[in-house]
Amino acid sequence: MSILLPLPDETATAALAEEVAAVLAPGDLVTLSGDLGAGKTAFARALIRHLAGADQEVPSPTFTLVQVYDTAVGPIWHFDLYRLTAADEVLELGWDEARQGIILVEWADRLGPMMPSDRLDVALDFGATPDSRVARLTGFGTWAGPGDGDAPSARLALSGDAQA
Repeated sequence: MSILLPLPDETATAALAEEVAAVLAPGDLVTLSGDLGAGKTAFARALIRHLAGADQEVPSPTFTLVQVYDTAVGPIWHFDLYRLTAADEVLELGWDEARQGIILVEWADRLGPMMPSDRLDVALDFGATPDSRVARLTGFGTWAGPGDGDAPSARLALSGDAQA
């Protein structure tokens, strides 16, 4: 099961990102999916700023493919894999080293068989209004709640609609 959360505007998206950031620790992976413009980078930017400081510059890693940020809880590695043509190309970007920190991955489907089994998936879809979005959070491995299939674990105290 997943949790669906309506996000009426970018402020709500940022608030959700901050809630996720508050429970992250080294070794955690958060994948971000959604169409172009759905808010993946806005979510990542808010999460990173919550941990690295509000003044932290957070450019999209679309062209650099990865950006690393130092925080009090450890490094955050922000990957954008949109331009990868093969999953193993992520190794050249420092993937093995990144696994020791916190990882955010946009376009994580590009990982293919390299996708870690322990992760929180955040899928962002467009909502009913131009500024609104709907977030679907799905936990896998250590992020899955006990007995709840793939609903996010109790690490996240979120309330939303549970969806199969």
